[in-house]
Amino acid sequence: MKFVFILLLLCATVQAENFVVGAATGPDPETPSHRPFWTLQNKVGFGVLASLIAADAITTQRGLSEGLHESNPLMRPFVTRGAGGEAVGSALGFGFGVGTAYLLHRTHHYKAERIAMGVMVSGESAVVGHNIAAIH
Repeated sequence: MKFVFILLLLCATVQAENFVVGAATGPDPETPSHRPFWTLQNKVGFGVLASLIAADAITTQRGLSEGLHESNPLMRPFVTRGAGGEAVGSALGFGFGVGTAYLLHRTHHYKAERIAMGVMVSGESAVVGHNIAAIH
Protein backbone atom coordinates (compact mmCIF):
# COMPACT_ATOMS: atom_id res chain seq x y z
CA MET A 1 0.00 0.00 0.00
CA LYS A 2 2.88 2.32 0.79
CA PHE A 3 4.31 1.74 -2.70
CA VAL A 4 1.01 2.68 -4.38
CA PHE A 5 0.78 5.88 -2.32
CA ILE A 6 4.34 6.88 -3.25
CA LEU A 7 3.62 6.17 -6.91
CA LEU A 8 0.44 8.30 -6.86
CA LEU A 9 2.30 11.12 -5.10
CA LEU A 10 5.04 11.00 -7.73
CA CYS A 11 2.47 11.11 -10.55
CA ALA A 12 0.73 14.10 -8.96
CA THR A 13 4.05 15.91 -8.65
CA VAL A 14 4.84 15.36 -12.30
CA GLN A 15 1.38 16.55 -13.36
CA ALA A 16 1.70 19.66 -11.19
CA GLU A 17 4.94 20.50 -13.00
CA ASN A 18 3.10 20.28 -16.31
CA PHE A 19 0.47 22.73 -15.08
CA VAL A 20 3.12 25.27 -14.12
CA VAL A 21 4.85 24.97 -17.47
CA GLY A 22 1.53 25.19 -19.33
CA ALA A 23 0.64 28.43 -17.51
CA ALA A 24 3.45 30.31 -19.25
CA THR A 25 2.54 32.70 -22.06
CA GLY A 26 4.14 30.53 -24.71
CA PRO A 27 7.49 29.35 -25.94
CA ASP A 28 10.47 31.60 -25.52
CA PRO A 29 11.32 33.19 -28.89
CA GLU A 30 15.01 32.77 -28.08
CA THR A 31 14.82 28.97 -27.81
CA PRO A 32 15.79 26.98 -30.92
CA SER A 33 13.06 25.20 -32.79
CA HIS A 34 12.52 21.60 -31.80
CA ARG A 35 12.33 18.94 -34.45
CA PRO A 36 10.63 15.69 -33.48
CA PHE A 37 12.82 12.60 -33.48
CA TRP A 38 10.19 10.16 -34.72
CA THR A 39 9.57 11.69 -38.13
CA LEU A 40 8.28 9.59 -41.00
CA GLN A 41 11.80 9.45 -42.41
CA ASN A 42 13.22 8.06 -39.15
CA LYS A 43 10.37 5.59 -38.72
CA VAL A 44 10.91 4.20 -42.21
CA GLY A 45 14.69 4.21 -41.78
CA PHE A 46 14.59 2.32 -38.50
CA GLY A 47 12.04 -0.11 -39.93
CA VAL A 48 14.32 -0.85 -42.87
CA LEU A 49 17.31 -1.14 -40.54
CA ALA A 50 15.44 -3.57 -38.27
CA SER A 51 14.44 -5.76 -41.24
CA LEU A 52 18.03 -5.75 -42.53
CA ILE A 53 19.35 -6.71 -39.10
CA ALA A 54 16.83 -9.57 -39.00
CA ALA A 55 17.94 -10.70 -42.46
CA ASP A 56 21.56 -10.48 -41.34
CA ALA A 57 20.80 -12.64 -38.30
CA ILE A 58 19.04 -15.28 -40.39
CA THR A 59 21.72 -15.43 -43.07
CA THR A 60 24.50 -15.46 -40.48
CA GLN A 61 23.01 -18.42 -38.63
CA ARG A 62 22.46 -20.25 -41.91
CA GLY A 63 26.06 -19.58 -42.93
CA LEU A 64 27.34 -20.81 -39.57
CA SER A 65 25.34 -24.02 -39.96
CA GLU A 66 26.98 -24.53 -43.37
CA GLY A 67 30.50 -24.21 -41.98
CA LEU A 68 31.22 -20.53 -42.50
CA HIS A 69 32.49 -18.31 -39.68
CA GLU A 70 31.62 -14.85 -38.37
CA SER A 71 34.13 -12.28 -39.56
CA ASN A 72 33.08 -9.51 -37.15
CA PRO A 73 35.11 -9.99 -33.94
CA LEU A 74 32.63 -7.94 -31.89
CA MET A 75 29.67 -10.10 -32.86
CA ARG A 76 31.48 -13.43 -32.86
CA PRO A 77 30.87 -14.17 -29.14
CA PHE A 78 27.15 -13.61 -29.64
CA VAL A 79 26.49 -15.44 -32.90
CA THR A 80 28.38 -18.56 -31.90
CA ARG A 81 25.87 -19.05 -29.05
CA GLY A 82 23.03 -19.88 -31.43
CA ALA A 83 19.78 -18.08 -32.08
CA GLY A 84 19.56 -16.62 -28.58
CA GLY A 85 23.01 -15.11 -28.76
CA GLU A 86 22.28 -13.84 -32.26
CA ALA A 87 19.11 -12.15 -30.99
CA VAL A 88 21.02 -10.44 -28.18
CA GLY A 89 23.76 -9.29 -30.56
CA SER A 90 21.23 -8.02 -33.07
CA ALA A 91 19.30 -6.15 -30.38
CA LEU A 92 22.52 -4.53 -29.15
CA GLY A 93 23.43 -3.51 -32.70
CA PHE A 94 19.99 -2.05 -33.36
CA GLY A 95 20.05 -0.23 -30.03
CA PHE A 96 23.44 1.22 -30.86
CA GLY A 97 22.12 2.46 -34.20
CA VAL A 98 19.04 4.08 -32.68
CA GLY A 99 21.14 5.52 -29.85
CA THR A 100 23.63 7.04 -32.27
CA ALA A 101 20.88 8.68 -34.31
CA TYR A 102 19.17 9.95 -31.15
CA LEU A 103 22.43 11.38 -29.79
CA LEU A 104 23.00 13.23 -33.05
CA HIS A 105 19.42 14.47 -32.95
CA ARG A 106 19.66 15.70 -29.35
CA THR A 107 22.85 17.60 -30.15
CA HIS A 108 21.05 19.26 -33.10
CA HIS A 109 23.17 17.56 -35.77
CA TYR A 110 20.19 16.80 -37.98
CA LYS A 111 22.13 16.41 -41.21
CA ALA A 112 24.61 14.06 -39.53
CA GLU A 113 21.64 12.10 -38.17
CA ARG A 114 20.29 11.56 -41.69
CA ILE A 115 23.76 10.68 -43.02
CA ALA A 116 24.33 8.20 -40.18
CA MET A 117 20.99 6.54 -40.91
CA GLY A 118 21.92 6.17 -44.58
CA VAL A 119 25.33 4.75 -43.69
CA MET A 120 23.81 2.24 -41.27
CA VAL A 121 21.23 1.05 -43.80
CA SER A 122 23.81 0.89 -46.60
CA GLY A 123 26.31 -0.98 -44.46
CA GLU A 124 23.76 -3.50 -43.26
CA SER A 125 22.55 -3.99 -46.85
CA ALA A 126 26.11 -4.78 -47.91
CA VAL A 127 26.49 -7.28 -45.07
CA VAL A 128 23.24 -9.05 -45.98
CA GLY A 129 24.23 -9.14 -49.65
CA HIS A 130 27.63 -10.60 -48.75
CA ASN A 131 26.00 -13.23 -46.53
CA ILE A 132 23.59 -14.26 -49.29
CA ALA A 133 26.44 -14.49 -51.80
CA ALA A 134 28.56 -16.56 -49.39
CA ILE A 135 25.72 -19.01 -48.67
CA HIS A 136 24.99 -19.66 -52.34
